Amino acid sequence: MGIMAQLPALIVVTPLLLAFLVYLVGIFRPRLSYPLVLLGTSLSFIFSLGILYQVLHSSAPLSYHLGGWEPPWGIEYRIDHLNALVLAAVAAVAWLVVLFAKGLVDREIELQKQPHLYTLLLLEITGLFGITVTGDMFNLYVLLEIASFSAYALIAMGGRGAAFAAFRYVIFGTIGACAYLLSVGYLYILSGSLNMADLKGIIPGLLHSKALLVGFAFMVMGVGIKMGIFPLHSWLPDAYTLAPSAVAALLAPLFTKVGAYVIVRVTYGVFPLSFSVKDYPAAEALGWLAIGGVIFGCVMALAQRDLKRMLCYLIVAEMGYILMGVATGNRTGITGAVLHIVNDAFMMACLFTVVGAIHYVRGTRDLDDLKYLHIQMPLTSAVLVVGGLAVVGIPPLCGFFSKWYLILGAVEARRWGMVAVLLLSSLLNAIVFFRLIERAYLEVQPAEAFVPNGGTHLKVKLDSLPKGMIFSLLLLASALLFLGLFSGTIVKEIIYPFVNGL
Repeated sequence: MGIMAQLPALIVVTPLLLAFLVYLVGIFRPRLSYPLVLLGTSLSFIFSLGILYQVLHSSAPLSYHLGGWEPPWGIEYRIDHLNALVLAAVAAVAWLVVLFAKGLVDREIELQKQPHLYTLLLLEITGLFGITVTGDMFNLYVLLEIASFSAYALIAMGGRGAAFAAFRYVIFGTIGACAYLLSVGYLYILSGSLNMADLKGIIPGLLHSKALLVGFAFMVMGVGIKMGIFPLHSWLPDAYTLAPSAVAALLAPLFTKVGAYVIVRVTYGVFPLSFSVKDYPAAEALGWLAIGGVIFGCVMALAQRDLKRMLCYLIVAEMGYILMGVATGNRTGITGAVLHIVNDAFMMACLFTVVGAIHYVRGTRDLDDLKYLHIQMPLTSAVLVVGGLAVVGIPPLCGFFSKWYLILGAVEARRWGMVAVLLLSSLLNAIVFFRLIERAYLEVQPAEAFVPNGGTHLKVKLDSLPKGMIFSLLLLASALLFLGLFSGTIVKEIIYPFVNGL
């Protein structure tokens, strides 16, 4: 039980220490950086599974006191069913993306700069893990900034225009960080505590305070900028489109979802359920923002030719889905929001890695350049279809089940506008991905397509991808099916214990 009791700290400390080791080793042996990053993410994934196992077999949340200081005076890592699930998803996606990333990094980043990228990648993962496990509002701010500053630098390592996109992200991120820090100040002045579990017991006695409402508003605005909700999303398309392909495949699925986790945690895990539903119309306002975000994201995705930028606008729509679940204010909708956080992390990782694979082989991300993709890259084409169908919401893939809970939650809340937008957005997503599938599969094939040197037989190595890329693509596609088939178990055993405790 010794090492099991230390897992909440180990999952944060391991990538942090390896980040420094990667940088030092990279000065002398740059090629050793990648194995260390893969080791760090592999260990973190194993630790996350151990934490999830402990939570499922424990009657109380895991509590780890940093420095031996008892909460609420000291910083506490507190892990219940909600963040144990999110932590496992983040660790799994991070491991799969790192497994996929080496070929892309070798092609896009100079060898001497690769240790810098891998160091920042581990710091980013450290921040994401810390945000997920911490039970302290100020410690969450510190870890949010560790993840944000790492993201700024990672994005700036991209191609032409990436530095300006990163600078723009810095401006928005700083505004978001200031807003969140102001909210922490309001909460501390009102309650005298920053421990989340402690605040959950104190805040019900402060519901009359207008300062509490202001603090809540700053909290939602600050985290909303970080997660890219509409209309606070304008930094997101440029930042993730211009970032290196491996960086975008990590940040786009994970940073936004960890931000969504914070919204769920604060809105319903720190503040009482009635605060934003009955006492103030916060859920109503979030619902309208979510509707606008879904429509805007889907329509803008239809207008894009760059595949990565198309996915960036789909992320804006996906954030709208999660916000809809939060805005319903009922247990069914919140269940859908939590399930969609997990599902969308894997769906977006799957699609961003597909785009990265296409760019690796063809050197382009243009929609029209998908012609004959199923001939040259049959595996990648198949994974593209699986990821697209999951986003549309076709059973038995995972996207269907989280959308089903979201629709049921909207019906239960009598938010008919949400129901209509959820159904309409699925149709728009189907149009987006049918365009991709049409280009990849249904273009008329000339006899000489991809036959080298005027020969008569196709001689193309399977997808012309490194083994790590192929393995990662297969695992991500399989995960979308696995999450769909076992969604009932995930909801019953992991999500319901959190939701029923609200």
